[in-house]
Amino acid sequence: MKLTLKIWRQTGPEDKGGVVTYPIDGVSEDMSFLEMLDVLNEGLIAKGEEPVAFDSDCREGICGMCGVMINGEAHGPERTTTCQLHMRSFRDGDEIVIEPWRADAFPVIKDLCVDRGSFDRIIQSGGYISANTGSAPDAHATPVPKDDADRAFMAAECIGCGACVAACPNASGMLFMGAKITHLGEFPQGQPERDARVLSMTAQHDEEGFGGCTNLGECSRACPKGIPLNVISQMNGDLLRAQRHRA
Repeated sequence: MKLTLKIWRQTGPEDKGGVVTYPIDGVSEDMSFLEMLDVLNEGLIAKGEEPVAFDSDCREGICGMCGVMINGEAHGPERTTTCQLHMRSFRDGDEIVIEPWRADAFPVIKDLCVDRGSFDRIIQSGGYISANTGSAPDAHATPVPKDDADRAFMAAECIGCGACVAACPNASGMLFMGAKITHLGEFPQGQPERDARVLSMTAQHDEEGFGGCTNLGECSRACPKGIPLNVISQMNGDLLRAQRHRA
């Protein structure tokens, strides 16, 4: 395939940045999107030009490192991670616009790389349980109803890629935070700190500059792991209860 790539280039956080056009030929439909960018970079390096910076790690759709806006859609036209998007989703002669996540809480580091440290700080503020670990307990020492366990595992599938924030017109991180709070809130071990957790995490979310949720649903639609909107409802319920208890 022959494609025209319009890629956001930005040398650093203080640089204004802009879109640069790159023609590319010989793209196989079996390549992943990141492999296509690898080919582009090999050509740029061969010509003595600066390669395009982008995030990646496992390239198996499980680490959450990759993530760009492709023709205005988080991770592109398929519901998957950028590394698992294949070029068969495009046609010969297509023009593809590639941009970094756009959110105040995700400042651009360089080109397509953004700083998602705000997610880490939300987790550090309360996304954990404080329990003595010791030796491994027996498998059924703490019974958990299957429905609760299934819901916890569903929420735990969130990989923190940031697509929910990038897709949301308000740049809200509520789906990410709802998934983390729901995950811990379904287990007995998560109950002692349930109120403190939601109060701390929501406060940190607002401090980081994320927007508020207005239930548009773009976050869930873009999520490569299919986290449902009702984790936000559960988080809001926890927040209201915690505020009542605090009062």
